[in-house]
Amino acid sequence: MTTPDLRPATSVLAELVRGVRDDQLDAPTPCGGLTVAELLDHIDSLCMAFTAAGTKEFRADGGRAPVPAASRLGTDWRDRLPARLDELAQAWRPSVAWAGTTQVGGGELPARAAGASAVDEVVVHGWELAVATGQPFPGGDPSLVEALETAYDWVRSVVEQNPDGSPGLFGPPLPVPDHAPLLDRLLGLTGRHPGRRPS
Repeated sequence: MTTPDLRPATSVLAELVRGVRDDQLDAPTPCGGLTVAELLDHIDSLCMAFTAAGTKEFRADGGRAPVPAASRLGTDWRDRLPARLDELAQAWRPSVAWAGTTQVGGGELPARAAGASAVDEVVVHGWELAVATGQPFPGGDPSLVEALETAYDWVRSVVEQNPDGSPGLFGPPLPVPDHAPLLDRLLGLTGRHPGRRPS
């Protein structure tokens, strides 16, 4: 059984993080009303939680991400977040990371589901950051196909069980044509408007 490679998606998000300007930190994002700074803090936290999940390190907090806070972001985030994203990708490279069970989000779940959830987090939050900061998101890049397919399959399975949305994960799905690009269909499943542009 092949295991997805997170590196193309984490590399895209790392570049987007580096492209955020200081004057954009208070800008709104498509992520539940979070500002750019709060979204960056959330990305920081999820990297640590999902890295621990990939290495089967059970944390005292159960792998829960704290409420996003701009005050935690600090000044070194342009270097710290790309490094954490690289650690996340490395944690999920070994096939053993995708085997058995692990812990994230406060509960134990199949490692393969946790890994797919990590891919979805990186892709969707990457798109949100791009939209909020006016940067292009390379959704049509062939290197992202595997990540998009992994995220889409996982989100679709969650939506099939929770067709009205999954609180804490994503809202009710929005209709997107079947012939739309895979990124658009993924975003629609997570309750995002694929055509969203910076405010």
